[in-house]
Amino acid sequence: MPRTKSSQRWLDRHVKDPYVKRARKEGSRSRAAYKLEEIDQRDRLLRAGMTVVDLGAAPGSWSQYVKNRVGPSGRVLAMDILPMEPIVGVEFIQGDFTETAVLDLLRKQLAAQSVDLVISDLAPNITGVPSVDQARCMTVAELALDFAHEVLKPDGALLIKIFQGAGFQEFHRRMQSCFAKLVTRKPQASRTESSEIYLLGKGFKA
Repeated sequence: MPRTKSSQRWLDRHVKDPYVKRARKEGSRSRAAYKLEEIDQRDRLLRAGMTVVDLGAAPGSWSQYVKNRVGPSGRVLAMDILPMEPIVGVEFIQGDFTETAVLDLLRKQLAAQSVDLVISDLAPNITGVPSVDQARCMTVAELALDFAHEVLKPDGALLIKIFQGAGFQEFHRRMQSCFAKLVTRKPQASRTESSEIYLLGKGFKA
């Protein structure tokens, strides 16, 4: 099937993307790793020995980066609806985060261990209908915040991808009520035209 003009433009941009080139050179699974790296360097997010849960982990670039940062004494649990190639030292659960049974598997894997940091790069499948897509994004974000509220240690942190649009201000206020500090980040690796931003809550009010 011949490519459309829009798909060809995307392919051309992807091939020329400096973060794509860097990921290939450095052995990272995707360019998304550099979003997390920038936030980590700016906000001192990760340290050795932490327990971290990575929601929406596939293909694994965030888990890969986190495991390198938390080291052998740290623990990384990853979840995604898509399969993910194994990463040494990362525990992976494949399943739909919105399903109770899958969440129960994650809770069982944690075995009541509290978590230092939850990171979420979750995004639902896009329908092309903006109002529907935004509603789905906000639902996933709310679920991730609910999960973080359940498992985080006092003073723990949540880094979550969110899309600006309907429901954003309400979600922002809710996160403000849960954390001592809340900041907004738009890493350089985030494409300019994307409405995605990251909210980082630090100092969880258990």
